[in-house]
Parts: sequence; structure tokens; C-alpha cells
Amino acid sequence: MVWGILVGVIIIGGTILATLGAYSFMRRVTGGDPEGVDRDLASSVVFRISALHGLILALVFAQEMFQYEQLKYASATEADAVADVYFDAGRYDPLAKLPIQKALGEYARLVIEEEWPALATERRLSQAAWNQWDAAYQAVLDLAPANKRQESLRDHMLQQVHVISQQRIQREATVGDSINGIFWVAALSGVVFIALAYYPYQPDRRSLMLIAMFGAYTGIILFFIYAFSDPYRPPAELSPGAFVRLQQQIAISG
Repeated sequence: MVWGILVGVIIIGGTILATLGAYSFMRRVTGGDPEGVDRDLASSVVFRISALHGLILALVFAQEMFQYEQLKYASATEADAVADVYFDAGRYDPLAKLPIQKALGEYARLVIEEEWPALATERRLSQAAWNQWDAAYQAVLDLAPANKRQESLRDHMLQQVHVISQQRIQREATVGDSINGIFWVAALSGVVFIALAYYPYQPDRRSLMLIAMFGAYTGIILFFIYAFSDPYRPPAELSPGAFVRLQQQIAISG
């Protein structure tokens, strides 16, 4: 939480300083515009750069939000698939369920306690969790259905086991989808160029406040983009809530 606040302050404060600094630099270089003859041209330039800059920020923000929500959905889908296999194993046979449920119970624990933190630090999935998935998969493959009911349950478990592996891969793929550095160059360049075009306006209190507001709002958007670009680290860290609820269901079921 503290780290998230600190990053937010740095990004927002940095954009405010960048806008005011660029404005002051351009005023000093050009000497301002006492007659106001450049205001129409400056306004035209600001409008065009702002439109492109806003479009870039909007597209990247929407992309990061989509990927963030997609990860939440993938995690929930994975946890639901684990629950389906776990409880279907109990419906299949009281004895045959034991190795499957043991492996999946351990799998859920490993995802919460080891794999989720590892995705933030080591940036990869836990091999131990893969091993438990494989143990559950092998146990399902070894089932020998004695009737239509067991055959249907086995087919459904096999299908859901594959869903688990697919969603695991999706979770790992999210780690590598970091924002390209070119975006940050384009975003910060837009902030600076827009601020430069404000030089015809006198640096009174109201003008400086408005320029600072522009920088602050842009900084807020950049902070959100930065936060959502890495869902396994603060400040927008996504918790394994679906697996925690799954653990609770397993504990209640006994």
C-alpha cells in the first residue's frame, strides 16, 4: 500500500513538474508572447497534439484494463475447473477420489502460498504446482469407469483438467505482457509538447494552476496504466481470491 502511494506520488508529481518545467523553459527561450499573436497557432497545435496524446492514453489504458479483467476471469475459471474436478471425483467413487482430491487440494495451496508470489518475483509458474496438476491428471486418466455415470464424470474431469492447464498458461502469459518502453516515451513527449505550446499565456496563478491540473490528471492516467500493467505487484496487485474461496469450500466439505 505504501509502495503504491509512493509510486503514485512520484508519477503524478513528475508529470506536474514536467509540464511546469516545459512551460517555463519555453517562456524563457521565446520571451513569452506579450502581444498574444501566437495564441491562435499555439491553441491549434495544443488541440492536435492533445487529441493524439489522449487517443494513445485511452487505447493503452483500455488495453491494460482488458488484460487485467481477463486475468481475473482466467483465475476464476481455473479455480472453478479445480472445484469441478475435486467434487466430481467425490461423486465418481469414494476410494478413487482420494489421490485426485489430495493433489488438487495441495495444488490450490501451492497456487496461493507459492505460485502467486513467484509470479511477482520470479515471473514464472511454480513447478511444484505443475507437479500436483500432473498427479491429478494421471489419477483421472487411470480411472476405469464401470458404468455410464462414471464414464460421464471421467470425461468431464478430463475436460476440466485441460481447462486448468490452459488458464495456468494464461496467467503466466500475463506476466510477459508488460508495456513497451516506447509507450512511455510517447506519453511523456505528449505531456511536454502540450506544455510547451502554452508559452503565450502569462504565468499568473490561474494559468499555472491549470497547467499543473493538466499534468496531474495525465499523471493519474499514467499511474493507472502502470499499476494495471503488472497485476502481480503493487499498487494494483490482484489477489488469488478465487483460490482462497476454493480452499474454504474444500475445508467445509471435509
